[in-house]
Amino acid sequence: MPLTPRTHPAPAPVPPADAPRRRTANARRNRAAALLASAVSVCLLAASAPPTPLGVGDRLFPDLGNPGYDVASYDLSFTYPGSNSKPLTAVTTIDAWTTTELDRLNLDFAHGEVRSVEVDGLPAAFTSVGEDLVVTPDTPLPAGSWMRITVRHTSDPVSAADRDGGWVRTTDGLAMANQADVAHLVFPCNDHPSDKAMFTIRVTAPDGYTAVANGLPTEVDRVGKATTWTYRTQHPMATELAQVSIGRSAVVHRSGPHGLPVRDVVPARDRAQLEPWLKKTPGQLAWMEKKVGPYPFETYGILMATADTGFELETQTLSLFEKNLFTEPAYPKWYIESIMVHELAHQWFGDSVSPRTWSDLWLNEGHATWYEALYAEEKAGHTLEARMKAAYGASDRWRAAGGPPAAPKPPKPGEKISIFRANVYDGAALVLYALRQEIGRGPFEALERAWVREHRDGTASTADFVRLASEISGRDLHGFLQDWLYGEKTPPMPGHRDWKAVAAAPVK
Repeated sequence: MPLTPRTHPAPAPVPPADAPRRRTANARRNRAAALLASAVSVCLLAASAPPTPLGVGDRLFPDLGNPGYDVASYDLSFTYPGSNSKPLTAVTTIDAWTTTELDRLNLDFAHGEVRSVEVDGLPAAFTSVGEDLVVTPDTPLPAGSWMRITVRHTSDPVSAADRDGGWVRTTDGLAMANQADVAHLVFPCNDHPSDKAMFTIRVTAPDGYTAVANGLPTEVDRVGKATTWTYRTQHPMATELAQVSIGRSAVVHRSGPHGLPVRDVVPARDRAQLEPWLKKTPGQLAWMEKKVGPYPFETYGILMATADTGFELETQTLSLFEKNLFTEPAYPKWYIESIMVHELAHQWFGDSVSPRTWSDLWLNEGHATWYEALYAEEKAGHTLEARMKAAYGASDRWRAAGGPPAAPKPPKPGEKISIFRANVYDGAALVLYALRQEIGRGPFEALERAWVREHRDGTASTADFVRLASEISGRDLHGFLQDWLYGEKTPPMPGHRDWKAVAAAPVK
């Protein structure tokens, strides 16, 4: 999500499709009868406590995510009524492993009506507390067991004045913008990037509409005056990266490097006007592959939405852009292309390698800004050094306003996306520049390739990056990067001791 001038453990493997269900209703009753008396007492005591919202303890979003289980897959089904101001009918099915015994479990969900919940095919009690949907199955779920949760609910588009995200209204339908913590405004989930999962997404819409989602299409079923599109991911995905576009759209297909399927989604009436921009993607993919290695997913493309969001967004395999970025004559060509590369770079940095916590956001945005700046240097002559010198001058102010790059200040009340400040964009790219200055271009480029290779399809933290940088460079970089990542003041720039940071204004 760029600033623009408009300014846990890995999940357990999924059982095969023909694996028997964990338990039947009779098996549940037999197991409940066989529980030790002490365990029953503990469960009854817990069940008697009132439901409460839970979180995984993220420093920036403490109520985000839920303990006790790891999600393996989501199956999302949406039925669009033909109006982007009316709720969609939805069914969310979650397959997960329990990591501890659960007498109740929490899902993040806060912007729709829940009509029913089942756990392993049996009705379950449920209630909403804060932004959590608290589910109580008929009997406790043992640790290490496979469970399936099915929630029938509505999925409600946000109002035009709501900038927190979720469903975003376009002029001809809907799109998603779920970063940082608003996927749970669209569907029940474990809404934290540390719990990635596979996704199947089904969308039913009336004739005249086209639906596109993350991953590759597997089925298109036309029944009466409606069509259902089914998409599946081939790589795990964080909930904040989910994308569904519903609109009067054209889907433009072409091939990228190594035959990669590239599909772009644009308003049908604007296809010809936008084609000069769409055809740039294969070359940008090839450019990024030369920098960091093979593209990590099964497809890529751009979703150009006629909407007023104020940002672009790196949803996995299908990046969201405002259409007017490409049609507004005030934006220079080099700038637009560099923003396209920013979102593309996120497919490696942030999507394939996701942040372990939201404090690790600098690893996403700093790297995307880095490759955005490199592209502008190579293609348009806007030098990286000049941009980094300007960033150095502003860095102390950014740190004062938003915190150090790896310890950003919490979001402001009512402004959940306010963690996306300059300190995690150019301020974080400045850290990468300092690191390259310190260890040299060769080791730095080797580090970048190793980072996306070793953590592909997973999550990683700032500590992981520091360890790998030390390993690749052959020297202990903990002290050097500690100051750059966590210091209140910007350290001296290696090779540019003459650069000066402008002091932040005192807080009144």
